[in-house]
Amino acid sequence: MRAVATALGTSAGSLYRYLSSRDDLLDLMADRVTGELRPYPSTEGDWLDTMLLVGREQRALYQRHPWLLDLVQGPSGFGPESLAWFDHCLRILEPVHCPVTAKFEAIAMMTGVVSLFARSETTARSRAFGRLDPGTYPHLEAALRQPPGPGSRQDLFERTLRILLTGLLVAEPADEA
Repeated sequence: MRAVATALGTSAGSLYRYLSSRDDLLDLMADRVTGELRPYPSTEGDWLDTMLLVGREQRALYQRHPWLLDLVQGPSGFGPESLAWFDHCLRILEPVHCPVTAKFEAIAMMTGVVSLFARSETTARSRAFGRLDPGTYPHLEAALRQPPGPGSRQDLFERTLRILLTGLLVAEPADEA
């Protein structure tokens, strides 16, 4: 709070007239950058393609603001931009015939998967595994030396979101007993 106050040319005490805690400030910051997801994609097309677009835009937001990744893991308040984004996701999912709880879960799971992909992109492989001792971890060392297989990281991202969303939202016909 002191650093923010200094940047604003005021004292930390004066910030507490507007905010009750550091968490309130972080919530406001997160809500503000969520506004960068506007304008939202049109809901006219296929719901799944539109949700994939929303996921790509959310991933780009995390890439622009990596600090946001630490905030999505903890509890936070939802501001007007976050609520508007969530509302738009529900609008996209209107044609899907499933319980509303499944839609809430799908949006939450999509956000989690998007943040995992964004986080992994900000962590270099060497940082994740460090220097491996080939004698201790020969299979892992050999696997990391191989070129990646067909398909890109973007393909994996798209495929993962597509499987997740269809798995959670497209109900199978009820078993006839």
